[in-house]
Amino acid sequence: MTAPGLAPRAVAAAYAEACRAELAALKPGNVHAYAEGHRMTLADFEASAAVSAPHVAAAGAGVGARAEGAVAATMARVGQNTNLGIVLLCAPLAAAAERPGCLRPALAAVLEGLDGADAAGVYAAIRLANPGGLGRAARHDVTAGGAPPPLAAAMAEAAGRDRIARAYVTGFSDLFEVGLPALAGARARGLRAPWTTTAVHLAFLTAFPDSHIARKFGADAAEAVRADAQAALGALDLGADPIEALLAHDRALKAAGRNPGTSADLTVATLFLDALLGLKAAADNSPSGTQPANRS
Repeated sequence: MTAPGLAPRAVAAAYAEACRAELAALKPGNVHAYAEGHRMTLADFEASAAVSAPHVAAAGAGVGARAEGAVAATMARVGQNTNLGIVLLCAPLAAAAERPGCLRPALAAVLEGLDGADAAGVYAAIRLANPGGLGRAARHDVTAGGAPPPLAAAMAEAAGRDRIARAYVTGFSDLFEVGLPALAGARARGLRAPWTTTAVHLAFLTAFPDSHIARKFGADAAEAVRADAQAALGALDLGADPIEALLAHDRALKAAGRNPGTSADLTVATLFLDALLGLKAAADNSPSGTQPANRS
């Protein structure tokens, strides 16, 4: 039996819960329940999740419309960019979840079908959020006027320097090849949330240089943060609740102004993807092929 598409309410709830779960975890250098930072508060992110969820999950909407609506609602509520990366990653996942069948092929179809309206919406979202260190690109500059360049071409142009852009041209391979295995491995070791979420964040933080840091401080700074995290935290036993070691690394990163925001964005998207896969599996296995009532 083919799994049906998920209802918008189920998608919105899964998105909001992924955002909240990420905030509950100790993620060195980022904003979380143990320590705020970078002139942003936990309340900013909680409010952002709540107001952006209906737009990310908007029934039948394109990726661009979802992104623009979510970022506009966020900026109106908190007045600063708290979730552009999250929204850009989660909007295609939400659109794919609406489609019947397996999620990964549906995601590939969503990415393949991106059109001019999606480009206009995504570029509008980026301009609204105005992320730090965006700069200007020689080609496919999202801040330029006139007709928007093709979204796939712009993402391919940026893929070498931005992991979120890279997701659009690799079918979100970082989530499937780094995030989900880290989450499954943490669960197999008997870890429970929020430590499973910390495990995902550390997997991204140590796997490759964080592109948010690279955009603001350069590639060498981003690689230094990755290498330091690997040396200090790579062998950490999360089952032993190593709060002090993680907080020490957290304080050092924040003192230096280094915020591994892309690692955090990928963590949210991994949690969202995992929840959507679970909802799809539950719907596929239900006797009527419909979604369980408590997940819609």
